[in-house]
Amino acid sequence: MNDLTQMDIAHALRPWQYTGDGLPPVVVEKGAGCRVWDVTGAEYLDAVGGLWNTNIGLGRREMAEVIADQVEKLAFSSTFGDMSNAPSAALSARLAHLAPTGLTHVHFTTGGSTAIDSAYRLACFVQSARGFKGRHHIIAREHAYHGSTHISMSIGNRDGDRAPEFRYEEDTIHHISAPDTLRGGATVEGCVAELEVKIAEIGAERVAAFFAEPIQASGGVIMPPEGYLKAMAEACQRHGILFVADEVVTGFGRIGHMFASEARYGAQPDILCCAKGLSSGYQPIGAMLFSDEIWETLAAEPRWYTSGYTYSGHPVACAAALKNIEIIEREDLCANALRVGALFQEGLATLSDMPLVGDVRGEALIGCVENVADKETLELLPDDVDVGKRISDAAQKRGLLVRPLGHLNVMSPALTISEAEVTFCVETLGKAIQEVADTLTREGIRIG
Repeated sequence: MNDLTQMDIAHALRPWQYTGDGLPPVVVEKGAGCRVWDVTGAEYLDAVGGLWNTNIGLGRREMAEVIADQVEKLAFSSTFGDMSNAPSAALSARLAHLAPTGLTHVHFTTGGSTAIDSAYRLACFVQSARGFKGRHHIIAREHAYHGSTHISMSIGNRDGDRAPEFRYEEDTIHHISAPDTLRGGATVEGCVAELEVKIAEIGAERVAAFFAEPIQASGGVIMPPEGYLKAMAEACQRHGILFVADEVVTGFGRIGHMFASEARYGAQPDILCCAKGLSSGYQPIGAMLFSDEIWETLAAEPRWYTSGYTYSGHPVACAAALKNIEIIEREDLCANALRVGALFQEGLATLSDMPLVGDVRGEALIGCVENVADKETLELLPDDVDVGKRISDAAQKRGLLVRPLGHLNVMSPALTISEAEVTFCVETLGKAIQEVADTLTREGIRIG
């Protein structure tokens, strides 16, 4: 075991680490495009895309240069109160231009979790400013992931996230069903009806906002029925409830659009949260975009908005985000995500006939393979089989990184992925699934 791996095991507590396994981590040393190398020199195709976020790929020299130039010019400047800086101002205008209709105001954060946290704060704040001081309840969905601050984790409700050792906000945060067409048989009409029932149960005069990812990514790549997001947003509008679109994953080209809410799903958000692809991981940054109507409320009766972060509008992060957006547009990576993403989806679909595979789903460059014990009933394997992790391990030893989420394997490669890399990904994942299926059979575990 090398020194860096030993250091990590001895001293690091990694996000979502199981504290009892003692397994050595993959210590990544360098990356280029869709590929990474660990400290042992092993090479991998990173089909996870970092953590849904390496949209333009790794190792871009022009990104390194713009970051270095900005560090030398202005490494830090506060954006509190009446202060700002040039990259922050320019990025605000750029995002306002790219955003869904009417979202022309921007509040910068440190990442996706803090963007959601800020959206929660703004929703309650503006409802109070409008005279609705009782509107501080939130509605979200089951199997949602919205981040890991106290409030963003409370708004989310993904299986396995609610550790009993932590406490969550439960009195004012409520959940309705995910729009799961596979297991829940979700329909647009049924989902809207359930939302209406929940609003009536809480009292519309008490609900500030509804939070929703266009695609529930970490919750299992749950694909909504067509028309769902638009209908839910319209239901919120009827009751004066703000619709918050969590585009931390879907933003900046992941499914072929800079933002998916309006362009892909026809839904008009009041607030939109983004991060990840905003800088493609080159710098930590997030943003909350909000509507002209919200700003008009805030400006009508001037008041202090007491929320923000030391690194809000960080000049280096904003400079990186501006260059990242330039690259996405210059190389037409949204179009590439649609073109190569179609091949990616077609390739993953060929795995559907394998005995372990119960479902394959996704759109453009986000994909999920659901592994089951029985293809007809969709019965799952016992948790202790850890089938997703077994498959990711089998893929990893073949040079492919996919992300295990319980019984799932999810992927979100860089938007620069090539057709040849898509072929390698699909073929290698297929071999990994077959290996695990054979192993389970030898262990006497029935699949089919």
